[in-house]
Amino acid sequence: MEIIKAIILGLVEGLTEFLPVSSTGHMIMAADLMNFTGERVKTFEVVVQLGSILAVVVVFWRRLLSIVGLAKAPGPDTGAGKLNIIHVLLAMLPATVLGLLARDWIKEYLFGENMQTVILALIAGGILMIFAEKFSRPAVTETLDQVTYKQAIGIGFFQCLALWPGFSRSGSTISGGLLVGMSHRVAAEFTFIVAVPMMIAASGLDLYKSWGVLSTSDIPMFVAGFITAFLVALFAIVTFLKLISKVKLTPFALYRFAVAILFWMFLL
Repeated sequence: MEIIKAIILGLVEGLTEFLPVSSTGHMIMAADLMNFTGERVKTFEVVVQLGSILAVVVVFWRRLLSIVGLAKAPGPDTGAGKLNIIHVLLAMLPATVLGLLARDWIKEYLFGENMQTVILALIAGGILMIFAEKFSRPAVTETLDQVTYKQAIGIGFFQCLALWPGFSRSGSTISGGLLVGMSHRVAAEFTFIVAVPMMIAASGLDLYKSWGVLSTSDIPMFVAGFITAFLVALFAIVTFLKLISKVKLTPFALYRFAVAILFWMFLL
């Protein structure tokens, strides 16, 4: 049964990690529905996140190598600048600083068994996404190589909202991207790229601190969840990038409202 639950959670993680619907909120809800809780499960959730991160690395491997100077950037030379490591560091900075300063408070008051905070975050994130669609600036940034340092730090401040479980890293940063003048696709691509170092750092720290609760008997469960999350995330990322410019953020916001209502009705 644990293997089956691991595959289900891997499926949920892979589908939702990079969609603006909150993977953390969905994981908490799915685990609660299956009565799959405890310290081992919290560590498992970290491991399956790493599977989703690997999917981003596979999709954007050339761009990631170009950022650290190990490959030529894909696509035409826009002449407007090049996405580089400084853009990524600026986008990471606000949430990294706030996360380190407030980590214990966030773990105590926003995670745990307080499901109401997840429901509120789903609703608040949906409102931000609708606001971003309605009041976004006309897109002046149509490729990743046109992203400015000012836009990068602006997205970094929006990423701070993702420290609230249920808000969604993708939802907050894509909304921020629209509000600072990026196209939908560029905002999504930049979000995915910045997520790689952010999630590796956060997941690595959590995994290190949780290592003592693991045993060799957990390996099959962890492997099943990791592989499922990786494969499903590959599909989700490619599909979302094709759809985002057409469907925009509003349908995802409405979905978040529906999930929040259902969660409130059946789980509280």
